[in-house]
Amino acid sequence: MTDTSAAAIPVEHLTLEDAKAELLRLANEIAENDRRYHGEDAPTISDADYDALRRRNNQIEARFPELVRTDSPSQSVGAAPAEGFGKITHKVAMLSLDNAFDDGDVRDFVGRVRRFLKFDPLMGALAVTAEPKIDGLSLSLRYEKGELVSAATRGDGSVGENVTTNARTIGDIPHKLSGEVPDVVEVRGEVYMAHTDFQALNDRMAGNGGKIFANPRNAAAGSLRQLNSKITASRPLRFFAYSWGEMSDMPAETQTGMVEAFARWGFQVNPLMKRCEAVEELLEVYHRIEEDRATLGYDIDGVVYKVDRLDLQERLGFISRSPRWAIAHKFPAEQAFTILNDIEIQVGRTGALTPVAKLEPVTVGGVVVSNATLHNEDYIKGIGQDGEPLRNGKDLRVGDTVKIQRAGDVIPQIVDVDLDKRPDGAKPFEPVEICPACGSHAVREENLKTGRLDSVRRCTGGLICPAQATEKLKHFVSRNAFDIEGFGDKQVDAFYTDGLVMAPADIFTLEERDKRALTKLRNREGWGAVSARNLFAAINERREIDLHRFIFALGIRHVGEGNAKILARGYGSWLAFFEAMSKAADHATPEWQELNDIDGIGAIVAEALTEFFAESHNRDQLDALLREVSPKDAEKIDAGDSPVAGKTVVFTGSLERMTRDEAKAMAERLGAKVSGSVSKKTDLVVAGPKAGSKLKKAEELEIEVISEDDWFVLVGA
Repeated sequence: MTDTSAAAIPVEHLTLEDAKAELLRLANEIAENDRRYHGEDAPTISDADYDALRRRNNQIEARFPELVRTDSPSQSVGAAPAEGFGKITHKVAMLSLDNAFDDGDVRDFVGRVRRFLKFDPLMGALAVTAEPKIDGLSLSLRYEKGELVSAATRGDGSVGENVTTNARTIGDIPHKLSGEVPDVVEVRGEVYMAHTDFQALNDRMAGNGGKIFANPRNAAAGSLRQLNSKITASRPLRFFAYSWGEMSDMPAETQTGMVEAFARWGFQVNPLMKRCEAVEELLEVYHRIEEDRATLGYDIDGVVYKVDRLDLQERLGFISRSPRWAIAHKFPAEQAFTILNDIEIQVGRTGALTPVAKLEPVTVGGVVVSNATLHNEDYIKGIGQDGEPLRNGKDLRVGDTVKIQRAGDVIPQIVDVDLDKRPDGAKPFEPVEICPACGSHAVREENLKTGRLDSVRRCTGGLICPAQATEKLKHFVSRNAFDIEGFGDKQVDAFYTDGLVMAPADIFTLEERDKRALTKLRNREGWGAVSARNLFAAINERREIDLHRFIFALGIRHVGEGNAKILARGYGSWLAFFEAMSKAADHATPEWQELNDIDGIGAIVAEALTEFFAESHNRDQLDALLREVSPKDAEKIDAGDSPVAGKTVVFTGSLERMTRDEAKAMAERLGAKVSGSVSKKTDLVVAGPKAGSKLKKAEELEIEVISEDDWFVLVGA
């Protein structure tokens, strides 16, 4: 039986042991009342008595934060949470959109689409849809035979969280579709919260001593990701449908027709969506929606444009993680004035010293902002990347009154300074020449090609710099790298400080070392047997990892997620990639040329790669890591019986039936690799009129050369 002896003691008089016993009693009693209320619809105490229990629990936790339980009522609302979310792999990736920030960007977008398609104005109008960009959480709903079978968040675009049970509680999401529908339907859209519902929720949470959400998007995301679906059901979530994933049959040939089909099937679609046939019409819709933004009753952060015809969308295809046929026209960032209290220096994983503005907190666009990026010391001086003046050349000083905006409604930055309010004695910013983390020199390297100083100052400490080491580890375990659940920034900092994890390989030997250690992980403050066991299990789940994630996790300068995927696709396996990078250190080798010829990989990235693999300490860490983990071969493109699958193709000359980008997209879709130059590894050259040196080299190497027309015959297009 739970100890009740502490129940009558006022919170301020509780001892540590009394508080521990009282929190256990309250957790059990509140959970039982939740079960009766939510599970049986038969509460046995009044709302006032129930609120008093929760209020006492919160007060004790505020006085003894170290005693907060994993099953604490303050961590959830309602019945006990279910097990953690499973994962769902998207049949069709959920990609993000490129952004436009002004009218000129929109005109450029339409122009790019026309050029890619060779869509002459004489051919008629290029129809494009315009619709509000809902500021919520993306969700993909899968229906089979008209019945809802699963729901998944975007996740990393390839794998999302399984939130099916929670999605079923949202009124706007039909459990069964109306009318005739394809056998398999994946409808995608945005979960959001209306302004009035958001305010009511925050008022209710405040009254219960619960968490106050910063904005409707956070509230919607937090509500959908609840482990307890009853909490989700209690939250006023809504859903707009606007896109799709896998479809066994297409009910329409246009974007407009697809959204109309969604409405027939029972979904809410945005009534402001409009089909336009001219750029000026798109911009008119944008500015009208912008003017009405405050009256819509829900948050939007721009307008999305999509090419209407689905056959043109297919031709346009994708680039990196976004479609060529769509773009998000973001609203101008909201702005506010505040005080620059301090400039702090943060050290990143590559040794970059980044100044950060510490601001007097101010609300911008519904979010409280207290930090802003300052990029580098030139930016602080009012000098741009190419030497151009920023903020009319005005520098930034501690004590200044500055104008803040959230660029794209996301990243805070300083856009101006009011010199009339600059305090007397405010001093110009002095560059930091000593790393604040390790005391090593911090320098701006000279670019050998341009003779100019690098805009970023870097610590020369390398492996002895704890900031670089911990930031590299945080990158290694981050979401798009190894994504180890339960191994976040706090764990990295704590384990590094205590000498438990100093390099990536140490993560995978942690469990074995823990077995031999006198002080077990489960006995450390903030840990227990369950949390330690869960961490070890999460680590072991990542002993096999996708090749592109492994490459990205290494934290090589200039190799982001997109480049990592390009490299994984280009080399196919870790062994092939590693051997090529080792040989490419010699710029006279074919491997160096092949690396530079990969579309999307240029000399800067190639130099960074070869420098990384030439460093002995990097190779030592890789050897240790590869004794613990196995990068999987890249997934091959399923090109069916494509005659060019696996072949290296070079396009040269003036193509007449397709643009160069369209040719590349077509070849990659058919399983081929596209190279920018001809070598012994080239299998096929497609030559148009005015083909020059590449054609000549192909003939010298006796490589097969075909015309553009022959290409279409070959691939059956």
